[in-house]
Amino acid sequence: MNRIPILKLGHLLLVSIQVDMHDRMALALQEDLAERIAETGARGVLIDISGLEFIDSFIGRMLSDIAGIARVLDADTVVVGMRPVVAITLVDLGLTLPGVRTALTVERGMAMLPAPTVDEDPGDEEAETAGP
Repeated sequence: MNRIPILKLGHLLLVSIQVDMHDRMALALQEDLAERIAETGARGVLIDISGLEFIDSFIGRMLSDIAGIARVLDADTVVVGMRPVVAITLVDLGLTLPGVRTALTVERGMAMLPAPTVDEDPGDEEAETAGP
């Protein structure tokens, strides 16, 4: 099964979904992301969904669940790059995505996430890729 890569950028994790996700892939992403937050101590998660052509109620709930899991693990989540058709579909499905903050661009999303704390290593700014 293909997995979605999770990139570490300093104190943040970046997930860029560039394929249409099926249910198993979404569940694997949820598990992989929870593990990466716990092992890295990431303070923020940025999920880029600009590659998603459509979204269904399961994927919508999964995004909300990821934000909830991240919050319990002391990380904030921002979803960026939502296409208008995806936003319309979410509203049509009655999904409000509680706990999920959104931004139009990656730059705006990064600005919404917490800055590094004093105890974080400033030399840890190199991007690292992680896959399961």
